Amino acid sequence: MSSSLLTRRTVLAGLTASAVVGYPRRSHAQPLPKVVVTKDPSCGCCSGWADHIRGAGFPVEIKETSEINRLKVRLGVPQELASCHTAEVGGYVIEGHVPADAIKRLLAEKPQAKGLAVPGMPVGSPGMEVEGTAPDTYEVVLFGPRGPTTFARYQGLRAL
Repeated sequence: MSSSLLTRRTVLAGLTASAVVGYPRRSHAQPLPKVVVTKDPSCGCCSGWADHIRGAGFPVEIKETSEINRLKVRLGVPQELASCHTAEVGGYVIEGHVPADAIKRLLAEKPQAKGLAVPGMPVGSPGMEVEGTAPDTYEVVLFGPRGPTTFARYQGLRAL
């Protein structure tokens, strides 16, 4: 046999070597959209939530206003779902201490809705961690034209 002939073994060896050396792999994942957080200037837990979102890979812009309720009304946040801060991302409204994983799921599934809310300020939700205190179990609510529905349940940052 001639040494210039390709055999199955040499082809496989060549493919394996090129895979080991590796060609640069292109990531097909889209970058996460910017989250614009509007909060009261004196609220610390809102900054904690923004840190959680940033840590999950979202770029974050923070706007401060003492008239946050006007924004909530303009964006259609139902009063019973209100919390301490309001964010906007990817055409959705995010009200309160919604975990980043729920936001990522919302952006992936793209339901017809205004957004997500975690009413109130549950202990253990992102930004509301209290050392030595067990986290609350809470619902992430999808809200919009069809009314509010449970989107997810969490205990702290753990999805249930």
